[in-house]
Amino acid sequence: MNIIWIVADDLGYADLGCYGGRDASFGPVSPRLDRLAHEGIRFSDGYSNSPVCSPTRFALMTGRYQYRLRGAAEEPINSKAMGDATLGLPPAHPTIASLLSAAGYRTGLVGKWHLGFLPHFSPLRSGYQYFYGPMAGGVDYFSHCNSRREHDLWLGESPHHEAGYLTDLITQKAIEFAESSIQAGQNFFLSVHYTAPHWPWETRDDAALAGQVANNLFHLDGGSIETYRRMIHHMDEGIGALVDRIDALGQRDKSLIVFTSDNGGERYSDNWPHVGGKMDLTEGGIRVPWIMRWPGQIPATSLSGQHFMTMDVTATLLEAASVPPDPSYPLDGISLLSVLRNPGMRFERPLFWRMNHRQQAAYRDGDWKYLKVDQHEYLFDLSQDGRERAELKHKQADRFETLKASWHAWNASMPEIPHDATISLGYGAEHMPQR
Repeated sequence: MNIIWIVADDLGYADLGCYGGRDASFGPVSPRLDRLAHEGIRFSDGYSNSPVCSPTRFALMTGRYQYRLRGAAEEPINSKAMGDATLGLPPAHPTIASLLSAAGYRTGLVGKWHLGFLPHFSPLRSGYQYFYGPMAGGVDYFSHCNSRREHDLWLGESPHHEAGYLTDLITQKAIEFAESSIQAGQNFFLSVHYTAPHWPWETRDDAALAGQVANNLFHLDGGSIETYRRMIHHMDEGIGALVDRIDALGQRDKSLIVFTSDNGGERYSDNWPHVGGKMDLTEGGIRVPWIMRWPGQIPATSLSGQHFMTMDVTATLLEAASVPPDPSYPLDGISLLSVLRNPGMRFERPLFWRMNHRQQAAYRDGDWKYLKVDQHEYLFDLSQDGRERAELKHKQADRFETLKASWHAWNASMPEIPHDATISLGYGAEHMPQR
């Protein structure tokens, strides 16, 4: 079998049509992803391991809570980590790519890495045999420069210069990797990590903006909902082209395709009905789209309310490929394979989060959620109140104390947040009103 794991960057829960998103002026924003959901399964209660980029990617790669690794304490890894030998994904740690590679898969990462910098870290040192993309968390779509105005597009571990809109280049290289693997008769694991719809706010028609945003990739004075939707649409077109090519080469039934986002949406995104977004442990920061297609294994037009997080999908893909984890690094993720084959099935899945930013804590147990933000604590019934507006800790005092104690017990099992861990917000209340 082949595995294609597609990750969008900062996509909101309701940015896709199949999650209730509105059409843009040009029409449907995500027709190809909507079709992919129709051909497979869509999850209503899937989460990311973190509400910010690189910590979720640590969990994706390892199948374990990201808090176990020092680099994931950065919220997120930023350019100050360049040259640091600790702030990245340790090459000695098993990853989904290294495990699948050892099992005979051809492995490739096309797109964003954001798990540390050379000379200490790179995809090629963590199980990928092929890499094309940027190392940093954000780059310009046309100049391919990072926040330090340094060129940041790589082929393997060598700088690579190539003209083009980055979303389209990622699509092109992903198709080439899939084609060459299929033509060689090799099963493959392909990570397609788009930078879209992450800032800067540039569509295919905005090459002239590249010079204007060079001093501030956060693009605080630019963008619009229309631009943002076109960025999603460009990515959607690319995903459609990749899926079409895989199907045309006779690999439709042999390929498990997964789509998600690394965290909740940011400035122009739609997280409805949830509140908050990137950097928040309210639902808007961690509940994200999850779509999977695997003809013959996943029934079409399926919808599941099973709740889970990123690292569970890592465990799922390994089980689907019949590849065991490294016993020295037991997974925290739990496989969803039985749910994929029987979407009506549900199992209990306690989920825990924490953030250095605003000393946040969250724990979902069934329909109930314990949440802490700054010094405030809350209890919500997500089955009735996904918007987290009706605070129930006084009405449900015993339940509140039980969930709170469970979170503290889990937290005690994790390494403490290092005193030197950094938080990188990029902008604040002086730039735009808070949510």
